[in-house]
Amino acid sequence: MPVVRFAPSPTGFLHIGGARTCLFNWLYARSTKGKFILRIEDTDQVRSEPKYLEEILESLKWMGLDWDEIYYQSKRFDIYMEHAQKLLDEGKAFKEGEAIIYKIPQDTKIRFFDVLRGEIAVDTEQLKDQVMIKSDGSPAYNFCCVVDDALMGMTHIIRGDDHIANTPKQIMLYEALGFKPPKFVHIPMIHGEDGSRMSKRHGATAISEYRKQGYLPEALINYLALLGWNPGTNKEIFSKDDLINEFSLRRINKTAAIFDINRLSWVNGQYIKEMDIEKLTQLIVPFLKEKEYIDDNYDKDWLKGLIDLYKTRLPTLSHFAKLAGFFFIDNVFYDEAAVKEFLMTHAAAEYIEKFKQVLEMTEPFEHKVIEENIRNLVADMGIKAGDIIHPARVALTGGTVSPGIFEIIEFLGKQKTIARLDKVITKINTRAAMFDKLKEL
Repeated sequence: MPVVRFAPSPTGFLHIGGARTCLFNWLYARSTKGKFILRIEDTDQVRSEPKYLEEILESLKWMGLDWDEIYYQSKRFDIYMEHAQKLLDEGKAFKEGEAIIYKIPQDTKIRFFDVLRGEIAVDTEQLKDQVMIKSDGSPAYNFCCVVDDALMGMTHIIRGDDHIANTPKQIMLYEALGFKPPKFVHIPMIHGEDGSRMSKRHGATAISEYRKQGYLPEALINYLALLGWNPGTNKEIFSKDDLINEFSLRRINKTAAIFDINRLSWVNGQYIKEMDIEKLTQLIVPFLKEKEYIDDNYDKDWLKGLIDLYKTRLPTLSHFAKLAGFFFIDNVFYDEAAVKEFLMTHAAAEYIEKFKQVLEMTEPFEHKVIEENIRNLVADMGIKAGDIIHPARVALTGGTVSPGIFEIIEFLGKQKTIARLDKVITKINTRAAMFDKLKEL
């Protein structure tokens, strides 16, 4: 039975690269009916912090990457010391103060096979003697990693290619301890769009940040799976079950993957479009409460309808508050270019006034009736629909882009719509400072 692991260190948050490594291990375990082990490498007692551990575990749970067993290296120091003492007793290691060090045999070539890269060979002259137990009694990374991988029965080590340099050192320790080495799969790193290694300057790197920004776990998994794995088709949207059924180590790319936030947002938008409106509304509500746009007494049916109006336009959950924020506040922020183009003439004020007068007499205040009345007004005035609709859209929303203006008006409601149009008409006619400084109305 295949056994794989993900071994994060709680010295920082779970980042994109680590999450993809975890995903590939998890997919391989689930696709082969194997075992997926989570091992917390918390031997660094100074830098390891509970907040990082909590974030790592919570992020994995949020992504749905469940584990079959979990271990903490900080609870296994006796095991590491036992195996270090064994090598010391056999003369394969020596003490230097309180530290125990493995002596690298010279004039030897270490060979190992990588599933993606084939055979890799390293001369031992290139390696230094390896610390197994530090002077403070804690185990060194390469040593405790080997002991754990062997005792936990790992069949495959799937990790980033930045670990290739560690592998020859670990192979020697496997052999010295009498363990059979597992198969190695070193996957290429994730790079930013400029070709350099992924870092904070390329955007958020912690999984918790993407969650806060309103990305969906299923979308993130979908995107990360395709960030270095080739399904062999042009298919772009995969459910978790699809990924499990189709995942193969042989289809992992051998070149670095390029992280594209716009592509991730597109994938996320596809999931939002297909999501049940009840669930989508529940997910968006916390973002609106954070902005203090709503409290616990919000109109659920009204909000659900409004979200349904916007759902095809949302790259993230948090984007709804940005696009539809003008529904929840009285003082709208106006886009500078939109104001200059549509709200700087007295003609605009006259058009908006006529627009407002029609709305005042419209009943029922529903988008189909509103549209019919406005189009009759356009015909009576002998103008193009855009001549009156564009200024009205800017006056009501603050910008030039939104869903249908008549649906917008229905959701704003008559009272708020009329009040907002009145305020803009006054500002245009008095050339108020708002349109010079573009502050809030």
